[in-house]
Amino acid sequence: MTQTTHQFGPAATASPDVPLAVSVHGLRVTYGDFEAVRGIDLDVRRGEIFALLGTNGAGKTTTLEVLEGFGARSGGTVSVLGLDPATQRYELKQRMGVQLQEGGFIEELTVLESLQLWQKLVNRVDRPERLLERFELGSKRNTQVGKLSGGEKRRLDLALAVWGSPDLVILDEPTTGLDPESRRRTWDAIQELQEAGRTVVLTTHYLEEAEALADRVAIMHQGIVAVRGTLAEIVSAQPASFSAAVPAGAPPLPALVGEPVFTGEHLQVHTAELQRDLTTFLGWAADHGVALRDLRAAPASLADIYHAVRMQQEDSR
Repeated sequence: MTQTTHQFGPAATASPDVPLAVSVHGLRVTYGDFEAVRGIDLDVRRGEIFALLGTNGAGKTTTLEVLEGFGARSGGTVSVLGLDPATQRYELKQRMGVQLQEGGFIEELTVLESLQLWQKLVNRVDRPERLLERFELGSKRNTQVGKLSGGEKRRLDLALAVWGSPDLVILDEPTTGLDPESRRRTWDAIQELQEAGRTVVLTTHYLEEAEALADRVAIMHQGIVAVRGTLAEIVSAQPASFSAAVPAGAPPLPALVGEPVFTGEHLQVHTAELQRDLTTFLGWAADHGVALRDLRAAPASLADIYHAVRMQQEDSR
């Protein structure tokens, strides 16, 4: 089964003027009778931060495994930094850093020893001291990895992934288990990679993380790409909304483009014409002397898009 045009807006394609770090066409991955990835297309431009999101079981981790050379594809073509990860994995790993959901540390080694070992295994040049400082692990330099907290292990894993500032960094849930301050510092480190001209592909369950970092986003569900593009592109395809508490006994509402929904006194309107409907609504309130409370208006958010994809998934079952 091949990928079809999604319902959340036009598919965004890479500009022909921007070289690609990742190019995927018709990717399929099957396990027996189960098709985990169903003919997807993805393009990641060099120098951008690209967020691959998805509902549980959507196929995003399977897709990353193919890009990393850890997973086999059943069909389609894949190019990562101009290389085929299925046949040129050795060449690719010299230019790519990977942070998996679960790190493969030797828990008896200290943090410093882990970095020093990595220094011998990777041909990219870097300094353990720089990474100890960058990821706030200096005080843990002589601590065995097995005695680190989950968040500290995550920071060490990220330090190994970005060792030597590789051309492409793939981060699978990079901030899981981190406190808010450490998460912000990790965001800074990811943005520093981009500022240095590197490409970052990440997955995350924190939608605010994708909103803060990503130049473009793709959301997968049930093995296909349901929506993709810049945040502005995919959000503009969804209705905006406004809400307010309308006192009991107020006159009937005026005609609106969006459908008004009342829960008690609370009114919510999802509309493709936010300015028009909000102007009409406020004019109605002024004309009738209606005192509104808790008035709020906002465009659609990434959370709204994600929710719409999840609802589509539920409806298709």
